[in-house]
This record gives sequence, structure tokens and C-alpha cells, in this order.
Amino acid sequence: MMSDMPSETRSSPQGEAIVVGGGAAGLITALALAAAGAQVHLLAPARRPDPRATALMDGSVKALEALGLWAELRPNASPLRVMRLVDDTRRLLRAPEVSFHAREMEIEAFAWNVENEALNDVLERAVATRPAIARVEGELAGLRRQAGQSVVTLGDGRTLSAALVAAADGRESAVRRLLGIAAPTRPYPQVAVTATLEHERAHEDISTEFHTETGPCVLVPLPGRRCSIVCVTSPAEAETLMALDDEGFGLAIETRTHSLLGRMRLVSPRGSFPLAARTAEHFSAERTVLVGEAAHVIPPIGAQGLNLGIRDAATLAELVADALRAGADIGSDAVTQAYERRRRADVASRTFAVDLANRSLLSELMPVHGMRGFALWLMGRVPALRHAMMREGIGPSRDVPRLVAGKPL
Repeated sequence: MMSDMPSETRSSPQGEAIVVGGGAAGLITALALAAAGAQVHLLAPARRPDPRATALMDGSVKALEALGLWAELRPNASPLRVMRLVDDTRRLLRAPEVSFHAREMEIEAFAWNVENEALNDVLERAVATRPAIARVEGELAGLRRQAGQSVVTLGDGRTLSAALVAAADGRESAVRRLLGIAAPTRPYPQVAVTATLEHERAHEDISTEFHTETGPCVLVPLPGRRCSIVCVTSPAEAETLMALDDEGFGLAIETRTHSLLGRMRLVSPRGSFPLAARTAEHFSAERTVLVGEAAHVIPPIGAQGLNLGIRDAATLAELVADALRAGADIGSDAVTQAYERRRRADVASRTFAVDLANRSLLSELMPVHGMRGFALWLMGRVPALRHAMMREGIGPSRDVPRLVAGKPL
């Protein structure tokens, strides 16, 4: 049973926040701000089905545990204890197979894979039990500043006001648009096809990533003999996969993954998402911050997306908790600018790493293939290098928010 955080108490008007967005990033932001002691208005439309799955890195699990959420979510999550990389290209220079084991880092798992529907169920139930969170269904229509507050106007004319607005309203963020913050997009010549499949062999808590000339095809464990797949391929191949019947799709994925898990059967709707990278030019404005995909979008390679959003929420909650303890305004420039500084480096480094890894697969240049293969060969044989890569892969080692370190706010 989820317990209320003791810091969820009635605050002054300077301690009120509006969170815009009802996806996982928005729900976690609302819960983290409530745990920090803020009174939260969660502006979110009715939930839409989401057939995808998310790999929650170790730091994200610690944050959810600190918020009292993990115990209920854990039965629906599958640990990723081994991460295996397989070069499945047909190129002259191919990288050796490399496996990374969580036990080398003295952690139970690198990440825990959970279906988004199960994750959102737990988050929404938690929001409903927190007295510091008031959920408001509606669509954002306007945003203005008035007398030291941010005022949000809804489509039906209602208004909400608070000291701080946290925009977690997705990659096409209405808040970002209203603020006039640009978010340049870099499209990739790839589409990610996602689905959940049953298979006849046990996955043994191993996530296997087949690298092909068009991108990675990843099998990520789910509870039981099921896995989520993220197959990054060309637009034409993605169209072909999406046009297959259910039986044909299962056979196609089985073939692509060399029957590693035996016969496969589709058990969920399929998704198809063109790949692009997008980073907002600013993560904050007066009394407003951008969280999750409103601030940054990166390809689903290396499971960085929601984990970055959780670190956004954890950093913001930490700054808000510190401001409330000091009797300060949580929407002040001191808070929003500190959020900008602290999140920029993490997002930039993750975006660069994912872009580099992806482009190294797409490149037709043999020297690039050779360097990529040599780097993976070194990681497989030099423990210090492998450990360093694993540490950075699961999360930043510097400026870690308290929640992500598993500490109370």
C-alpha cells in the first residue's frame, strides 16, 4: 500500500504548482512536487492507451521507491540483469558480441522493464490518494503572468494560478509553444516499431540488442515468457512489418532475432514511431520549466527517454523542497534558472551518446565500423572501461538528485 509522504502539507501561495500533462513524466512530476511539500494542480486530459514498455534504470527505480511507488509496481516489472549487444550487420568489419552483467556493478539489475499501462495505473492511483494533488481534466488554452503568479487558462474558460508551472505535456508541448521556445528537430531516416510478444523460451532476464544496418532491434524482458521489442528500421521495412497479420509479424520478429527465444506470438497492439531528436533551446522561462519530452526527445536507443524525464522531475522537486524550507518562492528565477543549469548537461550528454551510437550503425564508412568494433572489443576485455560505460549507461555519476539516489527530499 502506498503511503503519503510526510512533507505533503498545506503550503503558502508561493508554494503552489501547476503540472501540465498526464503521461508518466507529468504524473511523476506531480507526485515528486507533492512530496517536496508543494500544493499541486495536475492539468491532464483523460488517459489514452499506451501499448509500449519502459526500461526504468536503477536511479529511476530508487526515485519511485523514495516516492512510495515501487512496491506496487515491482510485481509487474522484469529485471534486466544482463545486456547483450550482437552485431547483426553483413559488413566486412563486425563488432564482437559483448555482454554487460549487473552483478559486476553490485546492483540487482541495470533496469526493470514495465509495460506503460501498468506503470500509468500505479501512478494514477497514487495521484488520486495524495491530498496535496488536485487533478483537473481539461485542455490548456493560454498562459500568462499576473501579480507574481502564472495563470493558466483552460479551453472552457476556467483559470488556475500558481507560483510555478511544470510543463510535461509531451514533444508537441502547448506550453513550450505559448512561451515561444524553439525546439529544433533532427529527423533520422528510421522508424521504431514496438510491440509485446510471447515466446517459447525463457529470456533469463537478458536484454539482447541486435545491431543492423538500419538500427537496433531489441528484445527487452517482461514478466513471464514475454518481451517488449523495439525494432528500429527503415521507413519501408517498418511499413512492411506493420502491414503483416499478427502471425506474420511474430514470425518476422522471430526471424530478425534468429529464433533466440523460439517461436514468437504477438500479444499487444503494434506501434510505429518515426525517429527524431529534439532539444528545446531553453528548459525554463519566467515561472515555468519544461519536463520530459516537452524539453527533450531522443530516439528509443539505450532506454534514456523517461529516465531523463524522471531525473527532470527529481531535480525540480529537490529545488522546490529547498526553496520551501527557506521560505522562498518556488517559481522564482533562482529556482527555474538552477533547474536549467542542472538539467542541461545531463540531457546534452545523453543526446550526444545516443546520436553517436545510432549514426555509427547507419554509417557506410568502413573506418567508422572499425572504430565501433574496436571500442566494443575493448569494453569486453578491459574491466575498468566496461565498468565506466556501465556506470554512465545507468545514470549520471555527478549532480545526482536526492530522489534518484534513493534519499528523501
